[in-house]
Amino acid sequence: MDNLIDGHCGWAGKDPLYVKYHDEEWGRPVTDDATLFEFLLLESAQAGLSWITILRKRDGYKEAFHNFDAEKVAAMTEADVERLMQFDGIVRNRRKIASAISNASLFLTIQKEFGSFRNYILRFFTTEVPVRNRFRHLSEIPVTSPEAEAISRDMKRRGFKFFGPTVCYAFLQATGFVNDHLAGCYCYDSQD
Repeated sequence: MDNLIDGHCGWAGKDPLYVKYHDEEWGRPVTDDATLFEFLLLESAQAGLSWITILRKRDGYKEAFHNFDAEKVAAMTEADVERLMQFDGIVRNRRKIASAISNASLFLTIQKEFGSFRNYILRFFTTEVPVRNRFRHLSEIPVTSPEAEAISRDMKRRGFKFFGPTVCYAFLQATGFVNDHLAGCYCYDSQD
């Protein structure tokens, strides 16, 4: 895959949905917990799959998981899991659906403990956020970081599922805790 395509990071390719996501969302700092929960749920669903698969089903996830309302998701039951196993709008993986519900409950617990989920994430960084990497080639971008490994380890200890270090790093990239736009990408300097 090319490093840059039409001035943006090559991983977005030419798919209009992917390019729009790259240009308008990926890497932009997210400060509200509602959006952080949305990305937590979506990134967890993506584990083992391509991001474009989840991106194409984002509206289905929004419908299935109460517009990404963490309190409503945490209140879902086994009957909801069964219902969603029949819903074509999402990836129908029982373990991932169940983990979305349990992760929502754990997300709310973290909010209460730290004041916000964002505060919880920030405590793992010893440098200014966003971390501004200056990679010039896609091959330089790592799949994890010390922060992602520490966050993932702590979240696993708390009971989170489908949020290993690689998924966690993708979450940090998507939500702007880390700026991994390539240095030549026109989004690189517009993310802060």
